[in-house]
Formats: sequence, C-alpha cells, structure tokens
Amino acid sequence: MLLKYVGNIFYYPNRLLHKYIFKMDKAYFRRIEETEQFHFTFRYTNKDLKVDRQFNFTRQISEPVSVFLGRLNTNIEKIVIRKNKKKSSENIPTELNIKLRINGEDVLENKLCDEVFIEGNRINLSLPGQMFDVVINSPWIETLALPSSILATYPVYPSKFEAFHTNFSQSKFIWYTSKEKKDWMEVSKNHIFEPQNNLVESYLKLICTPINNDVEGPSVEVESNDKIQAGPGVCPFEMRHQFTRYRSWKNVFRIVTYNILADLYCDSDFSRDSLYAYCPPYALQLDYRKQLILKELMGYNADIICLQEVDRKVFKHDLQPFLSFIGLQGEYAIKGGEVAEGVACFFRSNKFSLLKTDRIVFCEHIDKDPLFSYIWSKVVENPKLVTRILELKTTLQTVLLQSTDNENELLFVANTHLYFHPDADHIRLLQAGFAITFIQNSLETIKKEYPEKRISLVFCGDFNSIPDCGIYKLFTTGSVPEDFIDYKSNAEEAVKNLKLEQNIPLASACGTPQFTNFTSGFADCLDYIFYQTNNLKVTQVVPLPSNEELTQNTALPSIVFPSDHIALISDIQWL
Repeated sequence: MLLKYVGNIFYYPNRLLHKYIFKMDKAYFRRIEETEQFHFTFRYTNKDLKVDRQFNFTRQISEPVSVFLGRLNTNIEKIVIRKNKKKSSENIPTELNIKLRINGEDVLENKLCDEVFIEGNRINLSLPGQMFDVVINSPWIETLALPSSILATYPVYPSKFEAFHTNFSQSKFIWYTSKEKKDWMEVSKNHIFEPQNNLVESYLKLICTPINNDVEGPSVEVESNDKIQAGPGVCPFEMRHQFTRYRSWKNVFRIVTYNILADLYCDSDFSRDSLYAYCPPYALQLDYRKQLILKELMGYNADIICLQEVDRKVFKHDLQPFLSFIGLQGEYAIKGGEVAEGVACFFRSNKFSLLKTDRIVFCEHIDKDPLFSYIWSKVVENPKLVTRILELKTTLQTVLLQSTDNENELLFVANTHLYFHPDADHIRLLQAGFAITFIQNSLETIKKEYPEKRISLVFCGDFNSIPDCGIYKLFTTGSVPEDFIDYKSNAEEAVKNLKLEQNIPLASACGTPQFTNFTSGFADCLDYIFYQTNNLKVTQVVPLPSNEELTQNTALPSIVFPSDHIALISDIQWL
C-alpha cells in the first residue's frame, strides 16, 4: 500500500486495517501499564539518507538513556545502509549522532529512562535533519475498525475501538462518505453516525483523533470494506417506540429486560442450517443484528436495561461505548468457567447513582455457603442431580441503585438467565430458590447499611420458565409445595421433600404474555420483570408485537427481529 504525505502529516497503514496520521514533528512515548516497559514511536523522513519509515520500539523503563539511544541508532542505521547500497560506504554515516534533550539541554547518557520520560518535562529527540517533540503518554488508538454491515438509518460506530490514555467519548470523530473511495465528503462530527437513505451504495470513512484534556494523539483513519446498504424497512420495534418517545417522569423509571441472543450461539453451522434455518444467514451475523439491537434499545428511552446472552466482546465494543454515550452506565457479569457470555445491567446516570454491584455463579457457592444449606441438603440426596447442577455456570447479577429523584429510594436490581434444557424444570426452580435466597439475604444486609432508606426489588431475566411452572408460583405467591410437579421433570434427578418459600411480595410487570420467545420449534413466555408490589406500581406496559408480526418471516430471529426473544418494557413508579 502506498504511503501518502500531506504537508507535515504522514499517513501510513497498520495491518491494512487502519492508517495512522502522524504529525511529522512528534515522537510518542507510552508507558505500558502494569509492566516495566514503554513504547516509543516516531516517523523519520530524511531524503538525503533515503529514509522514510515509522520506527517502533519497546524498551525497559529502567535502562540507561545511552542504551536506548544506541538501539535507535542501530535500527535506523540498518535502514540507512539498506537504502543506500549503491552509494559509497564513505558517504554513509556510521554514527547518526542521535540526541535526547530536556529543556534544550542534552540528557546525560547515564540517566535512566524513567528519570527522563516524565510528564512535565519538555523533551526533544534530535536526528539528522529532523527534530521531534516527545509527547509523554499521549492518547493513542491501538485498534479502530468499522463493521462489515452498515445499514442506512441505523447507528454506525467503530466495531472495535481500543485506546490508551483516552476513551470513546473523549475522542474526536469525523465521518466521510464517497461513492468510489474518491473525493470524500464530510457528513458528520458525531461519535455515532446514522447514514440516511441517500447514502446507500456509498463507502464510509472515519477519522478519529484521540484526545485527553488538551493533549491530542495521532489521528487514525479507517474505511469501510463494504458499501452502506438499505435497511430492512420498518421493524416491529419501531412501532413499540411510539410508546416510549419520551423519557420517564420524576419518581418513575422505565425498565427493559431483553435476551439479545449471544453471537456465541448464533454464529454456528447448526444455527444457520437447523435452529434458525428460516433466517437469512446475513441477518444472523453479529454486525447486522447489533445495529437493530442498539437502535431498538435507544428508542425505548429506558432508565434501566437488563440484558441476557451478552457476549463479552459485545459488551466491551458495542453496548458499553454506545449506551454510555447516550447516558447509560453499564455493569457486566459473565457466566462462570470458560463461557464468554453473561448478563448486563445498564442504568441512566442522571436518574440513578450506583452504590454497589455483585455477581454470584451458583455452582461456586451452593455446596459451600451456609446460606444455601437448606436447599442443598435436599439436592445432595440425589448424586446425579448434584453432578448436573454443579456443572452449570449460571450467574446472578445484582446492582444497588439510589434514585436521584428521591435519595431515600434505593432500587435493588437482580438479573439472571436460568438453565435452558427442556427436561430441567427442577433445576430452574432450584436456581430460582438459590437466587431469591441470595437476594433476600442481600436485602437484609442493605437494610442494616441504609436504615433510613426504603429498598425495593426488581428481578429481571430470561427464566426459561413458563407461567405454569414453579418459578412464577414461587415469586408471585411466595411458596412452592414439596410435591410440585417441577421437581419431577427428570425422574432420575427428582427433588424430594423441598418446600420453597420467599417473603417478598412480587408480581410480573408485563403479566404473562403469550410469547416472549418465538422460534419455529418453540414459542412461549419465558421472560419476566418481577417487581415489589408494596413499594412499586406499574404505570405502563409497552405492547408486544402481534402474532402477524412475529410470523411475517416465519419466526425469530429474522431480518427485522435481531433476537429469538422479545424485549419487555414497563414504566414503574414508587408508591
């Protein structure tokens, strides 16, 4: 790929993914966190020596300046010799006389690097024909990429943004479009760009400049490989947005629970060829689906969003930067073991402040913690059940929030995704028992820590349990008898003599809709927002899509539904 020089700025490619745009008079020092090393980067151009190259060094911070400069001299000298093979050796300098200066004075070469490269020092690097200002720990973008799918009228942002000494919101963004990757036209300076239909079949380019306070790092440029495509038309969730056009009133919060279908389970031959064979493969791809998910979530104007099946990479690169930019702070709780997905809770930072968050992986505690001893004493009577339940990496996330509308109101948000298997009603009921036991104990602890506050519970999730099963009964009536049918869902793992009880008055905010999960092989109500009825009341439930909408493309997911689940949305008020 050809290099491009414009004025005193140099463009160069990085692994063919993006290009750095270097200012020619800057060298960049970056200390590597949690190590004793540093990176040093600069672009050296000398026409007489036929050198035009970026140099990157990783060195020990404790080494003497003489050793560091010696390495610079050796590496540059190799390039000089290689580029000047046809010249007489007498005309090739063997010593480049590289100097490092602080405030105009040469640095003593027995000084250590960590004594020199300190923020506040005015440092210069001198090479033949060129002088560099050394920028200490400048903002630096390590990775920048655009998604493979870009849809008109849907939000676009970097699919990967990894940086040091800056973040997504601090950096400066400029978006450009072009029909043929020529004559680029600036179209936006927003962090998130929504291309309109007139830009279909255009390419997209982003130039991002990392900034931290008044310090700028080198800009990075990336171009889309594919053109902007037309969107799928009006999606059913856009009809639901008619009920959420405005944010909630004072002392009311809008809450969403949504299983967004992890890419971990969607991107496989089995998913494409069997499980979701009715869905076009492109609509199963993460870069396509996440555009719909984020537009859907943005339009709900929620104050709290509880998500399940959240890939770790999606939380890091998509949900967290996107939602934080529109005012939502996020907490992530990954499942146990090697599973790279979990649950996430986002809350609007001008509506709530975070007091604490917690995560429990059931299999790591239920056989050890005395808190669970009553339920566990019944589980251990069946060795097959013990083996199976301890293999599951199910996670419960809890987040304690304080209302900014009324600081006397605390909201305890729980979020989970219970075991999925069809023969496992007994395991899901046990997991619900462990969860509510943990929640009740947490609430008692919080009451002692905040005796003057009122604490209310909302418990969201994909419970993989229909309303006729024991979980709904346990939460809404307070108990499940020991002979309940769920305990026998697998005869070899049957649970005996276990009566479950809980003392928090709960109800389902959205009731029991006919469907919250809708695939060609199964459709029913599996997702819920349970809320504490003596402290809270429901003021709005956003209607769910009609059966006609759900079946328009056979089932979910589809080109207009990014998940096999449907989001539940409710407005809840403190009493």
